[in-house]
Amino acid sequence: MFESLLVANRGEIARRIIRTASGMGLRTIAVHSEADADLPFVRAADDAVLLGPPPPAESYLDAQRVLEAAARCGASAIHPGYGFLAESATFAQAVIDAGLVWVGPSPDAIDAMGDKVKARNRMSAAGVPVAAGTEEPVQDVDAALAAAATIGYPLMVKAAAGGGGIGMGVARDDAELRAAFETATSRAQRFFANPAILLERYIEGARHVEVQVLGLADGHVVALGERDCSVQRRHQKVAEETPSPGVTPALRARMLEGAVRAAEAVGYRNAGTVECLVDPVTQDYVFLEMNTRLQVEHPVTELVTGVDLVQEQLLIAAGDPPAADLDAVEPTGHAVELRVYAEDPRRFLPSPGHIDVWDEPAGEGVRVDSGYAAGNTVTPFYDPLLAKLCTWGPDRDVALDRARAAVAAFRIEGLKTNLPFFAELLADPAFAGGDYDTGLIDRMRR
Repeated sequence: MFESLLVANRGEIARRIIRTASGMGLRTIAVHSEADADLPFVRAADDAVLLGPPPPAESYLDAQRVLEAAARCGASAIHPGYGFLAESATFAQAVIDAGLVWVGPSPDAIDAMGDKVKARNRMSAAGVPVAAGTEEPVQDVDAALAAAATIGYPLMVKAAAGGGGIGMGVARDDAELRAAFETATSRAQRFFANPAILLERYIEGARHVEVQVLGLADGHVVALGERDCSVQRRHQKVAEETPSPGVTPALRARMLEGAVRAAEAVGYRNAGTVECLVDPVTQDYVFLEMNTRLQVEHPVTELVTGVDLVQEQLLIAAGDPPAADLDAVEPTGHAVELRVYAEDPRRFLPSPGHIDVWDEPAGEGVRVDSGYAAGNTVTPFYDPLLAKLCTWGPDRDVALDRARAAVAAFRIEGLKTNLPFFAELLADPAFAGGDYDTGLIDRMRR
């Protein structure tokens, strides 16, 4: 095992990684922008290095500054968290070339799964189900219309590179395809410097379900259950749970087997997530994409399995065996995660500001991964995620009851948060009954 770890991230995920690394006896190093100097993750680390001004391009996204910070502090390894440089094959290779340990999959695996068109073709060749769609990037609207005539409507239009739902849209006829294509290409160019577009057959009423995988140091791949991520606004996840209430045991077995096959197809090592769309009527699934990093929603898997995924990431990166027999892990109970944002609870628009009061809930089955505390300021430079409120119970009803109590007890004052929305979500009959899909929030807001 290496002796020191630099966490190339910020907020709650940096703090969470530091917690496990410190518990393993590693010297931890935080990097931060000027705007984040007073946040809890900086104080939690053994050492901290200022990267630069608040804009991400001048701090967290500046690979050279991160590598210089690692050299200055004598870091042995770098964990990227999620977002920022986490899925940059170029950065991963630069870390390795600098003689440091990269806590993540190989640059080749990141690259293989980073382009959605190439990834879906590779998965199809490996026997993983994929939706009907384009096998090459679509470069112009005429080509998109021609493809639509073959695939059929409705279609999902999305960037071939990048993720996060940016630019994604649904088209049900030629006119809608023209509009969705224009939006998707412009946003793909703006955010990913790549205007290429992928078209896939859109599944009405689909659930978004993902499988957590770990590619171990010896090459063995294990799947640690699935998470339902269907509660979304603007194609962005807001709440997750495991197990999915919309997946039967038979479908679960097929999805886990398919996820292992997907990871094996790219020689995957470390933590990753195979994302799928599930048709609740047919109980079939198709591959959506693979996130080659730790997921925001990893705590719910940890709560039902007892596996510390960050610990396993570090062990894999060091070439060590897992902390436990992962093949023997059987998920127990039910867990829910609610992403607490500094945002308007009605329109879901960011609401930065100063935090006057921060009082976290506690109790049996309650876990809070937080990135802020009273006295901190949420700036407009970054994603406004404040904390992840998670609850576990022996069954779904208990987990939801604990979530309701925790939401009511969580006091954050001084800025707007989406906690009132979660009170509404947990009272919604469709969500409470487990009968929901990715359109749930849109229907709630009508």
